[in-house]
Amino acid sequence: MTSLIKKNASGNADDGDANLLINEVVGVPGGIGEAARRGRAAAYDSFLRGLLPARDGVALLAVGGLGRRQCAPYGDLDLVLVHAGVSGIDELAASVWYPIWDAGLRLDHSVRTVAEALSVAQDDVKVALGLLDARLVVGDQALADALINTAADHWRRTAVRHLPALREVTEARWQAHGELAFLLEGDLKEAAGGLRDVGLLRAISAAGITDALRPAVRAAHLRLLDTRDALHQQVGRRVDRLVAQERDGVATLLNLEDRDALLRRVAGDARTVSHALDDAFRAADRLRSGRSRGGNGRPARRPVARDVVEHDGELVLARTAIGARPDPSLSLRMAAASATTRIPIARATCEWLAAYCPPLPAPWPAEARAALITLLGAGPGLVPAWETCDRYGLVDGWLPEWTRLRSLPQHNPVHRFTLDRHLVQTAHEASRHAREVERPDLLLLGALLHDIGKGLPGDHSTVGVPVAQAVATRVGLPTPEVELIGKLVRLHLLLPDVATRRDLSDPVTIASVADAVGDTGTLDVLHALVRADAAATGPAAWSDWKGRLVAELVARVRTALDTGVLPEPPAPDPELLAGPLPVVHLTGDRVSVAAADRRGLLATVAGCLALHRLEVISADASAVDGRALVECRVQPRYGLPPDPVPLRADLRRAVAGDVSVTQRLRGRALASRAGGAAPRVVWHREAATDAVLLELRAADAAGLLFRVACALDEAGALVRAARISTLGADVVDAFYLVGGWPDDATRARLEAAVLAAV
Repeated sequence: MTSLIKKNASGNADDGDANLLINEVVGVPGGIGEAARRGRAAAYDSFLRGLLPARDGVALLAVGGLGRRQCAPYGDLDLVLVHAGVSGIDELAASVWYPIWDAGLRLDHSVRTVAEALSVAQDDVKVALGLLDARLVVGDQALADALINTAADHWRRTAVRHLPALREVTEARWQAHGELAFLLEGDLKEAAGGLRDVGLLRAISAAGITDALRPAVRAAHLRLLDTRDALHQQVGRRVDRLVAQERDGVATLLNLEDRDALLRRVAGDARTVSHALDDAFRAADRLRSGRSRGGNGRPARRPVARDVVEHDGELVLARTAIGARPDPSLSLRMAAASATTRIPIARATCEWLAAYCPPLPAPWPAEARAALITLLGAGPGLVPAWETCDRYGLVDGWLPEWTRLRSLPQHNPVHRFTLDRHLVQTAHEASRHAREVERPDLLLLGALLHDIGKGLPGDHSTVGVPVAQAVATRVGLPTPEVELIGKLVRLHLLLPDVATRRDLSDPVTIASVADAVGDTGTLDVLHALVRADAAATGPAAWSDWKGRLVAELVARVRTALDTGVLPEPPAPDPELLAGPLPVVHLTGDRVSVAAADRRGLLATVAGCLALHRLEVISADASAVDGRALVECRVQPRYGLPPDPVPLRADLRRAVAGDVSVTQRLRGRALASRAGGAAPRVVWHREAATDAVLLELRAADAAGLLFRVACALDEAGALVRAARISTLGADVVDAFYLVGGWPDDATRARLEAAVLAAV
């Protein structure tokens, strides 16, 4: 049987081979759920007991998942061979470890005396936590009890001292793996709110610091274990990251409706774990600070806001607020105080507010509205305060729409957060721009509501308008401000879409945006909202070039709104109009070329830039005084700028008609074609002054602009300008074709040429 094993570099069998051997040699059952996990633990125990002969002074202990009897289908075995200084321990250990490896099992092992194990645990908090799960599998019971009981006692006596260092390590892990509740492809074990955090809660409970394993936490833990079981079973090997391609299969194994139901369940469970761990760490902090004072007096109560006081590092209600009839705005005021002071709300206070704070009337009183704006504008304190209130159901009382938004996945890889977290994060980012606008309150509320239409049928920018306006009305805004909130929701994508897909020098572009926005105050709020939305989305949603394009559009629209006069298109670089041809200028992110007036110059320049791994962001082509001019904005495709010397040389040769360069361009472009969904062409009739707009929506690929520009040129179309907008793995490329609206046959011919080039 062992001849079937293929060992990897670590000495363990490959996971696919292990599947066969675990079932046939060890007899470990598959399946999902607590009973299946205990069944696997029992099978492992039976297998291991056959490897170690009965002998005084030696004990085989299981830690980790096997110690807790929570074995995943493809988990590791964590074993400690404890001895009392007996002779021949190395040979004995080898007689245990090698059959485990031969069975295809992954093994983490150590051999120590009781004193050695305790010494290591004293120096390494991770080892100390592992010993809390230790369980005798086979061997000397008294020896095992000596280690297990002493390790547990030592942890209870030293936990408070060790927890700050453990918290630093934990926060570093969170930083590396993110928050499981808000990720599309989170690590079920390592991310914040995952299974490793449950281990911390178990350790804090074992130290007697607080009751960290409340029923809700235990239930969330079991569901996360079930999810990992299903993920292992779906993939057929050990994996903890819930990647997109496995979600449907995992959801089916867990009898859930679909992948979104799976993600929402995982998000809810991760939030439960994260919130419990925050509470537990705070309890440890209070215990440590109380011991450092050495007194028995009660901690001082410090007033923070009306009806809110700080007590022992947490916010609680003033006694007068509890005794009187509660104010409906009390929960919002408590949340605002927590966000602005960055002091957490006590768990008992959240529970009291959830049970006894009356619902807000419609419209809200001014005090509640002011508290909401204070909360949204609190900066870094907003997210933790909002999360705390959301865990206890307070947010649903403020915004009944939040139930639909909570933990809603966003399946665009550009987004790093679930929808609810994205909205709160956008409000946080918008607070950075509050001083740039006339109405920061409307900016903050618009940021919270800008994507409220997502999850509903139709374009979220359109279907979200009445929903956002209903919220604004309920909050108590007057009608003009309610209409402005609706406009912000409807237009929140206008500036980035136009800036990256339209010719900003065209008066029609500027006039259309100015008409849609209406006034400079709204323009400023939209500009701030765009930047906040991008920052909350993720790093792929924004870049320096996109910021410059949006700022350029805003400046031109502002001129039109202030003066009523559309700004003139920028004049060509005068250096391109002088001197012998060809002229090639490389300045920062701009590439400018002048050549003898001929067709196809845009395609040639675009292909040469693709050859040097430069992405074209925008391109303008024109003819002045018998010269063909092409001006491009570019960015490196892989982060490193190309060597300007060979780039300039290739551009000169290419625009001069060097056939060898052209052949190199075509060969490289054809080799880089990308797959994806079927491309699509969309025509826009009145989007330009002297041109029609052909918009291509396709998968991104190096050299795409070159191929399409060549196809249009060969089909007889003259391209005046091109705008390239990359959205994750897709692009929306707009080509301005000089001339009037083409007839049906011409449009069909041009469209076929473009699609063939893609």
